[in-house]
Amino acid sequence: MCLAIPGQIAELVPDNALLARVNVGGVYRNVNIGLLEDGDVSPGDWILIHVGFALSKIDETQAHDQLRMLRAMGEDELAIDEVRGYSFAESAGDSG
Repeated sequence: MCLAIPGQIAELVPDNALLARVNVGGVYRNVNIGLLEDGDVSPGDWILIHVGFALSKIDETQAHDQLRMLRAMGEDELAIDEVRGYSFAESAGDSG
């Protein structure tokens, strides 16, 4: 099943305006933020991610609601596994 996964921006990637380092359930990966309409994101913001791309900026309540829905559907671990597969400019030592 393909679902949008909530993640919290930890930092914007230096020297690459299209990437942000995002925490999804303790797994840190670079996510492409180039599809966001306003591009106005900063560390601490929550986003919805699908296959490595940020689809929208959401608030913390929406993020926690989405996480609860994933858990209720039994999809939370699959979502984390999906995030582990992202590879936007990741170094070999980045395993989260």
